[in-house]
Amino acid sequence: VQALVESGGGSVQPGGSLTLACQGSDDDLELYCMAWFRQSPGKEREGVANVEKLEENSVTNYIPSVKGRFTIWKDYDKDMMYLRMNNLKPEDTGTYYCAADRYDCNFEARDYVYWGRGTQVTVSS
Repeated sequence: VQALVESGGGSVQPGGSLTLACQGSDDDLELYCMAWFRQSPGKEREGVANVEKLEENSVTNYIPSVKGRFTIWKDYDKDMMYLRMNNLKPEDTGTYYCAADRYDCNFEARDYVYWGRGTQVTVSS
């Protein structure tokens, strides 16, 4: 992974949906744990979801507040990662970042080496 670029942010009303995308610059995303983090003004960056490949399966993890509403997945052929967000709530508002790490797969921002610049998600009526 040399660079990560996010896209797909925007403004939606509560209950709406968005799909974020993260483009990697190399063809080795399957070797990395990939994650989405988000940050709101005045708050710490928090992990939202992550995905890693273990043997032939992809293993996903979500924080409780998004479980059942968000879905993370990788498209290895396209070197992309996605986050589908349904039933969005105002508290989901923030800048969403794509992150990658070769050795750790958790929700600790300090453990991730590679980061995108972020894409803004605003949920408001």
